[in-house]
Amino acid sequence: MSIDLSFANLINVVFIAAGLGICSMSILQVGSGMHIRKEIKGYFQLFFTLINVYISMHFIRMLLEGHTGTGYYYGIRIVTFFEFLVSGFMIYMLTLLILFIANPGKMARIMNYIFLAMLAIHSIGLIVDQFTNFYYYFDELNVYHRARGYVMSNIMHILMLCQNIFLLLRYKSKFDKRLASAIWIYLLVPLAAIGAQILFQEIQFIILATVIAAAYLYFVIIRIQLERYHTQQIEKDRLDTELSMATRIQAETLPNIFPAFPDREDFNIYASMDPAKEVGGDFYDFFLIDDTHLGIVIADVSGKGVPAALFMMVSKILIQNIAMMGNSPAEVLNYVNNQLCANNPEEMFVTVWYGCLDLETGKIEAANAGHEYPILKKPDGTFELIKDKHGLVIGGMEGVNYKQYELQMDPGSKLFIYTDGVPEATNAANEMFGTDRLVHALRMAENKTPKQILEHIDSIVKDFVKEAPQFDDFTMLCIEYIGQKGRE
Repeated sequence: MSIDLSFANLINVVFIAAGLGICSMSILQVGSGMHIRKEIKGYFQLFFTLINVYISMHFIRMLLEGHTGTGYYYGIRIVTFFEFLVSGFMIYMLTLLILFIANPGKMARIMNYIFLAMLAIHSIGLIVDQFTNFYYYFDELNVYHRARGYVMSNIMHILMLCQNIFLLLRYKSKFDKRLASAIWIYLLVPLAAIGAQILFQEIQFIILATVIAAAYLYFVIIRIQLERYHTQQIEKDRLDTELSMATRIQAETLPNIFPAFPDREDFNIYASMDPAKEVGGDFYDFFLIDDTHLGIVIADVSGKGVPAALFMMVSKILIQNIAMMGNSPAEVLNYVNNQLCANNPEEMFVTVWYGCLDLETGKIEAANAGHEYPILKKPDGTFELIKDKHGLVIGGMEGVNYKQYELQMDPGSKLFIYTDGVPEATNAANEMFGTDRLVHALRMAENKTPKQILEHIDSIVKDFVKEAPQFDDFTMLCIEYIGQKGRE
C-alpha cells in the first residue's frame, strides 16, 4: 500500500503523525500520573484513545485509497464510517466534562439526553449514508470524495458544540478561568478547523486542531489538579503538625513520669494510654488530695479524635479540681455531670470510675458513672471482677445522683482499672478479647509489679489482636497498696 504524496497529503501525514504522537504520549503521561485522581485518569485515557482511533482511521483510509478489490472496498468504507462516528463521541466526551463541572442539577440529565439524541442521529445518518452516498462517496478506484451533503455530516457536531458553548456561558461562574479558557479553545479551534476544511477540502485541519486543543485542555486540568494536590498536602502537613502537637500536649496532661511519687513507699502505681488515633478520648489520672488520700480516675469519652480529646481535657480538669476540694466521689461526679450537661451542644458523654484511697487504712470510696467494672486482688487471693454500682454516664442527663461504695485494700492488694478498649480489642476474626480473658491474663501476672502487669496485659492483647487495626483507645491503670506496715 502507498499514499498519494501530493502536497495536501504530505501536510495530512505530518498532521496525523503529530496527532498520534501527542495523543500516545498523553495517554502514557496520564497513566503514570501519581497524583492524578482516578476519575481524571480514566476520562483522559478514554478521551485520547478516541482521538487516536479517529486519527488512525483517517490514516488507514489514506492508505487504502486508490486500491481496488473487494477487501479494499469494504475496508475503506468501514474505517471511514468509524472515523466519522468517533468524531461525534469525541465531542460528547467534552460535554460530559462540562456537565460534570457545571453540575446543573436536574438539567444535567436533560442535557445529557439531548446530546445522546444528537449522537444517535449522527450515527443513523452515517449508517444511511452507506446506502445513499449523501455525505461522501468513493469512486471506482476507492478514492474518497465529499458528496453534496457533506456539510450536513457536520451539522450534529456543530449543534453539539453550540450546546457546549451554551453550557459554558450559562454556568461560567462554576469554572476556573484557566479551565474555561482551555475548554473554549477546544470548542472553537476545531470549529474553525471545520470551516477551513470546507474551504480547503484536501487538508485535514481538524486532526491537528483537535489534538492540540485536547492536549492543552488536558495540560490545564492536570495543572489545576496538581496545584490542588499541593495545596491539600500543605494543609495536611499543617494538620499533621497540629495533631502531633495535640498528641504531645495530651500526653503531658496525663501523669507520665514513673515512679510518680518516689518519696512514697505506701503504694505503687502505674498507668498507660494508647490512643486509637493521634489523640484520644480516654484518660487516667491520679493525684494526692492530701498526705493520706489519693484520688484515682479512669474515664472514656464518647467518640474519637480531636472532639473527644477536647471533651476529655474539660472532664479531667473538672474532676481533679472538685476532687482536690475534698469532696466525696459521689459529690465529684454529681458536680461534674451537672457542669458538662449545662453546656454540651454536641451531646457527648464520658464514663468515669473515680476512687479515693485512704492511704492509712486502705479503704477506697468509689463511684462509677457507666464505666467498666474494676478488678481487685486481695493479698491472699487472686484477681476478681468487682461488679460495683453503676450510675448514668457523665453528661447524659442533668441532676443525676451518683451512689458511692467502698472497697477494702489490705497491704498487698492490687486494683486494676481500664477502659473498654481493652476487653473490646478485636482480632481479624471479629472476636473480642473479652473480660474473662482479661481476668485470666491478670491472674497470670498477679505477683508482678503494676508496671509489669500493664506490660503483660498489653503484650497479651496485642498477641490476640495481631494485625487487626486498633479501633478504640487502650487505657489501663494498676495500683498496689503497700500500706504503713510495708514501710516499716
